Amino acid sequence: MADTGEAAACDLVTVPAREGLEAVDLLRLRHGVGPVLHDREGGTLGFLVPPGTAARWNLPGSACTRTRGTDPAGARPPVTGSGWLVPPEGAVARATEPERLRAAIYEAVNMLAVVDRCR
Repeated sequence: MADTGEAAACDLVTVPAREGLEAVDLLRLRHGVGPVLHDREGGTLGFLVPPGTAARWNLPGSACTRTRGTDPAGARPPVTGSGWLVPPEGAVARATEPERLRAAIYEAVNMLAVVDRCR
């Protein structure tokens, strides 16, 4: 997901779509989720998180980058080549809380590993 070059408003945690979709479901059921992007090819999901998260994010299989995009409450996605999976107006928060996101991703990865072993 590439940067649009606009003013900084959020950081973006990017994960593979399979894990990301499970994490979205877990967050929706438990805590709520902020805006979530999907890339046009469907390979990744991007969770908007508060600014400054990128400086301390360290979770294998994911990446967190600073974006220079529109305000998460805006209608346009903050990165080019993406669309909203969870639009700002459908989110319960302006951004997903990083520690809750980390826990949901971790749980999703573990759950999917169990499913894969059962095949």
